Amino acid sequence: MDTEAFADHLFGSFLGGMDMLTITLGDQLGLYDALHHRGPLTAGELAETAGIAPRYAREWLEQQTVAGILSVDDVELPADERRFAVPAEHVPVLVDQDSLLYFRPFLTAVAGAAVQLPALLDAYRTGGGVSWQQFGDLVRHSQGQGNRPLFLQVLGQEWLPSLPEIHQRLAAGGRVADIGCGEGWSAIGMALAYPDIRVDGYDVDQASVEAANAHAEAYGVGDRVTVHCVDAGDGDAAHEGAYDLVTAFECVHDMGDPVSVLAKMREIAAPDGVVVVVDERVPEKFTGAGDPMEQMFYGFSTLICLPDGMSHPGSVGTGTVMRPDVLRGYAREAGFSDIDVLPIEHEAFRVYQLVS
Repeated sequence: MDTEAFADHLFGSFLGGMDMLTITLGDQLGLYDALHHRGPLTAGELAETAGIAPRYAREWLEQQTVAGILSVDDVELPADERRFAVPAEHVPVLVDQDSLLYFRPFLTAVAGAAVQLPALLDAYRTGGGVSWQQFGDLVRHSQGQGNRPLFLQVLGQEWLPSLPEIHQRLAAGGRVADIGCGEGWSAIGMALAYPDIRVDGYDVDQASVEAANAHAEAYGVGDRVTVHCVDAGDGDAAHEGAYDLVTAFECVHDMGDPVSVLAKMREIAAPDGVVVVVDERVPEKFTGAGDPMEQMFYGFSTLICLPDGMSHPGSVGTGTVMRPDVLRGYAREAGFSDIDVLPIEHEAFRVYQLVS
């Protein structure tokens, strides 16, 4: 990339950073939802609906339109008479929380990380970390909402049914332990797809656990999904028992001590139980300049996942870019003989079965 092209690249990043923050404003103030459900709206109507100042409503609407995010009915009208809307083709990406293309949470997660810039600077200087609790509600909720459509619409409908051994166990009403389940959408997705299973979820973040149990109740599976606030790697923290399936969705790379957690997963699985880890589909080795997906993974690792992992005493410091050989090493230390990559294709995730 020559100098001019690199300058253009950074200018695009600069504009993207502004989009990220202004979209987060719209997210947190409920502006997109108001426009979608009640629009098209004038600046005054949006201000009244969302409870914000009219002058800010107008500036935000115009900025979003100039950025190509919103549409306006007639630019020739006086400013207070123009009506703005979320274009229909943008709804799946920006507003529809059930859409597999819904991307708003990922932008708000990065904005949430930016809030912790002073703490990140300190962590980089000292070798410490920024915990999930410190990142707070914005990052926690964004993580849950970002994975929600996949877990509710694909996990139990496509992924698990494509794996005969696992599918048969769950169809027969097996027991599942879901480690590091966050706001609980993976546990809920499995329970909705398999009405006879029982799921114990485990997470170390109290706010996530409370949200997960509330979501389970709201989705009608609270009698079969229970999420516990414990560190699954701490000795007897997880329930003893013979789980037919033990899962860890997109969380092993965040753990300070993944080996102890994987060992616990092996311990609580039934003798013929299955242990599955789902994590990012990163390249098998570092090759320099990467594609946009790898750039995204490294961005999240630099800003959120590695600092979270490093916040735990004695952390191994994995980060988002956990390559297959790294997981294989952790699994063998935990008592497994190997890992197998299961035949599930997804642009962001790789599905592993840990082999006893």
